[in-house]
Amino acid sequence: MEAGAVLLLLFALSGTSSALSFYGDSVSFVAPRKTKDETFTVTYYHRQNGRNACKNQNQNQSLSCEAGVCTNVDESAVVQTDEGGTGQNKWCQSEGRTTATFPSNRTTLSLRGSGCCWVSNVEGNKKDWTTHAKLDLGTRSDTHAINRCPVTTTVSSLRVPQNCFKQVRLLAHDPDGDKVRCRFATDATVPPNVDLDETECTLKSTGAVQTGVHVFELMLEDHSTKNVTLTYADGTSVFREASNQTLPPLCGVKLQFSMEVLPPIPNCVAGHVQPMFLSRTPSHGDLLHATVGQMFQLYAEAQAHHATIEDFQVSGPQNMTKVFKDGESGKAEVTLSWTPQHSDTYRFVPVCFTAETKETQSEMRCVVVLVTQSSITQGKATVHCSTNKMTVVLEKASMPDIDENFLKLRDPSCSLTSNSTHIIGTISFSACGTIFEDKGDFIVFKNEINSFEMPEEIIIRRKSVQIDFSCDFPKTISISSYYNLKKSDYIFTESSFGSFGYTFEIFRDKKFTSKVEASAYPVQVKLLEMVYMGIQATSELPNVTLFVESCKATPDDNPDNVLFYDLIKNGCLEDETVKIHPSDQTSFNFEVQAFKFTGNYEQVYITCSVILCEPGSPFSRCAQGCLKDPSRRRRRGLSMETGGHYITQGPLRFVGPAAPRAVEDAVEKKGDTLAAVNYPPLSSDIRPSGDGWRFKKVLTSNISTVVFASAFIVSLVLMAVIVRHYNRRRKMEDCNVLIEPDLET
Repeated sequence: MEAGAVLLLLFALSGTSSALSFYGDSVSFVAPRKTKDETFTVTYYHRQNGRNACKNQNQNQSLSCEAGVCTNVDESAVVQTDEGGTGQNKWCQSEGRTTATFPSNRTTLSLRGSGCCWVSNVEGNKKDWTTHAKLDLGTRSDTHAINRCPVTTTVSSLRVPQNCFKQVRLLAHDPDGDKVRCRFATDATVPPNVDLDETECTLKSTGAVQTGVHVFELMLEDHSTKNVTLTYADGTSVFREASNQTLPPLCGVKLQFSMEVLPPIPNCVAGHVQPMFLSRTPSHGDLLHATVGQMFQLYAEAQAHHATIEDFQVSGPQNMTKVFKDGESGKAEVTLSWTPQHSDTYRFVPVCFTAETKETQSEMRCVVVLVTQSSITQGKATVHCSTNKMTVVLEKASMPDIDENFLKLRDPSCSLTSNSTHIIGTISFSACGTIFEDKGDFIVFKNEINSFEMPEEIIIRRKSVQIDFSCDFPKTISISSYYNLKKSDYIFTESSFGSFGYTFEIFRDKKFTSKVEASAYPVQVKLLEMVYMGIQATSELPNVTLFVESCKATPDDNPDNVLFYDLIKNGCLEDETVKIHPSDQTSFNFEVQAFKFTGNYEQVYITCSVILCEPGSPFSRCAQGCLKDPSRRRRRGLSMETGGHYITQGPLRFVGPAAPRAVEDAVEKKGDTLAAVNYPPLSSDIRPSGDGWRFKKVLTSNISTVVFASAFIVSLVLMAVIVRHYNRRRKMEDCNVLIEPDLET
């Protein structure tokens, strides 16, 4: 007999209508609770997916406990949660709720179930199905409660065209913040050319996957990321070291689903035939909050330009309603409404959804809804978005009884500051746990502020806080390289100009047609070369003018660094090597001789302040051009123009031998900022101005050195030949002088 209680879940599917109709299932828990009579109660929810009407699913669901261990088994009616709205019975999902009582002298809790029959599948040998879950019942030293299992589910019917199958993200949320590992179940049949990213819980294709329905059986297992001690009801305890990879999981739940691989389609771009979720849709993996007795609503919107969205497929809790609405330009939306009951308190509810067309479906998005007895304090937050960071400001007055010392960002190593009235956080788009997401029509950088508890705290009297904040940028150009070292694309919005963006690139030559690839960053540069850079503006308005008001260099990507060097200032050229190349009104191309900063700095970033103007206005900053006296600058309100926006490019990293001292001394210094001049090997067509510079370049070029060395050697050889020739001639003449007197004799 196992140490843990074994609860047998027998799902008897009666009648021929259930044959070959099982699409998969999932189990989720409410953490076991200890009662006054020293027993445990556990509540779990079982979702089952199929093709036929939900009334034929789980009709005779029963629960039995081995050796009569369990008592007070309460099974609620199985309720339909979603079905296909087109009348074709393509999918259906149901959910049942079960509560059972068992003795506290157990160390583990096991649930098992089985049934028939899997939908007809490519693997062929999959007919009967089994499901199970196993939970450790020790009380954790970090949460002072029994471990909570990973939360997961899927929609009933997943579909993907063969040529568009790249990855499928699955929900793997752990309420305790543990690391969740996904793996194929030991008895699973894995389709060829399908791999599983165990840490991200994502299916990935490694080649063409055979068309047809495939069956997937996964185990989701959680492991604590920190050392914990588990204490059991009998007084025993076990220490678990986080670094020990051989320890069994704290909980394991099985996730089963089927996925149909469809024939290829002409275009896999999201939003073409496959629906694409738009910005108002929650992100995959979001943790949302609901309150007992209050209506919770979730809103999703999708678009397919060349297909019709007919429905949204949803996996949600009992009594969640769905309202579908189609719109213009291939858009459609759904509103999900649900009012949690007292039995849902402290429940982590998984919700997944897809947008459906006849041909295919969108990606699957999943969120988790945490139900609490009272509302989570949201507070009043103001977010300021800039080029590469966001600042969140919270009013203390809007959050009474909140202890600011127990607030943290997604990355707790980043801190918040405060004054007498506000709590302030400045967060980089690439740090402090900030998440980047492409939401189709918008790109989003988001973070969150949460309250936390100390491990040694037994009770608290602080209110819980959860504040999400983000910067949303309308996507007019791609920013796929935003997180690379290559920083080229920026997007902004202003009420009078709508959305507009800038592309900042390094080019290989003065033609400004061949960009330096993203893989080449950081760009390596050498001495006595030229760097070619270009800025391109993109705007929703048909006629705008780009103006570059300033460009400066810094040793890092912080434009506010106190160490900087001006290339362009107030629209005027400050560095004598900067040369502006002709371009159209939305482009700015220039070249500059590379340089480095005094001290131990091996790289340089270039940051420019750029403005868009309405052309033809004599009062715009673009029309004013170079202003030696900035006080003459007219106010922005007199003309149609944007504010100045900083865009950054780099880094340029210096490699190769140092410049000769004579060359370094020839460079004009401004203050103590500029120390040496270096040049990147970006162009084969380099023609620096001035004979002096051309001569110095020849002297320091590696190729020229070889040529001069060769010429020098040839000169020595020729000189040796000439010297030898004259020596032989002189000897012959001397010889003739000696011979002639003898002849006379």
